[in-house]
Amino acid sequence: MRRPIDELPEHRSRVRGCLLGGALGDALGAPVEFDSLGEIRRRYGPAGLTEPAPDRFGRVGLITDDTQMTLFTVEGLIRGDDATAVQRAYLRWLDTQQHPSPPPADGGFRTGRLREQGWLYSRRAPGNACLSGLRHREAVAPARFGEPGPVNPGSKGCGTVMRSAPFGLRARSARHAFELAAECAQITHGHPTGYLAAGAFAAVVHYLTEAGTPEAGTPEREEPLARAVRRAMDLLSAYPSHKETTEALRAAVSLAAEGAPSPERVESLGGAWIAEEALAIAVYCALVNPGPHDVRQALLLAVNHSGDSDSTGAVCGNLLGALHGEAALPRDWLAHLEGRDAITGLADDFAAQSADGHEATDGWLMKYPED
Repeated sequence: MRRPIDELPEHRSRVRGCLLGGALGDALGAPVEFDSLGEIRRRYGPAGLTEPAPDRFGRVGLITDDTQMTLFTVEGLIRGDDATAVQRAYLRWLDTQQHPSPPPADGGFRTGRLREQGWLYSRRAPGNACLSGLRHREAVAPARFGEPGPVNPGSKGCGTVMRSAPFGLRARSARHAFELAAECAQITHGHPTGYLAAGAFAAVVHYLTEAGTPEAGTPEREEPLARAVRRAMDLLSAYPSHKETTEALRAAVSLAAEGAPSPERVESLGGAWIAEEALAIAVYCALVNPGPHDVRQALLLAVNHSGDSDSTGAVCGNLLGALHGEAALPRDWLAHLEGRDAITGLADDFAAQSADGHEATDGWLMKYPED
């Protein structure tokens, strides 16, 4: 979607917020991803994790495959804005998981700036379905909505959701964001719930980028995030096999209205290893901490549980970053974030490409060459 040039600063802030917020949540949750809530409390105290913690090697702020794949989603959309371009980008990510460092330049041939980032060549517990799905390599036609996809047809892991925020940041409409995210999710995961949850997440992100313009008939006091979730659920309901994702989101919305949030309430929504649970937990944590000054608390709630903490942290950060923009993110946490400058640069390029008058200069094509 092309935007007037005078809208670019606000849009750029939201894109930065979404990508950096997701990376913050991812890095915050990574050290406790495989720990139970009891183990987290024994290690960090009764309140659990209260700030970014070092991993077992003493490093703070390292991102995981969640952010890695999200960045390659952005790169794919910059290059082609379709499923083929995104699949090629994911194959470049797969190379980062199979080699120790970027490939050398060969006769001036370039694979793009992102694949040349050495910090991305770290294997941080990538999902099995993501790896096995990409090893098919050949392009596949997506299934009709509601039917199993051709790759890993029984898999609905959260690897579909955790990488899908970028589809909502520049789509022509919420439906376009939904359907492109769902199609690209089928590159690795074929279960309908897996790809429909990805579509619903992308739609929420898209609606958040329009948060300043509520539709007619909106309840006066409805928060922008609650409105975006409601509208995404309305859209989701039109697709076959939506029931699991719809029920998970309804549970999150209902739980958010019931009282004070807690890790135990988070865990009542599941473990987040599967797509609809990861989405529901992230939505719940954002709904109970919806303001621009609540981001820190939302991310802490999103990672202090016995499940896939980095993925729920990432998705929650994507949501609140897209809603409030970069300025709402904790500055002290950003200071330690791995790849911060590269993520910011990629976000700015993604935002700039959507502005009227953008041209693909020689410098641009060096960063994003044609496949």
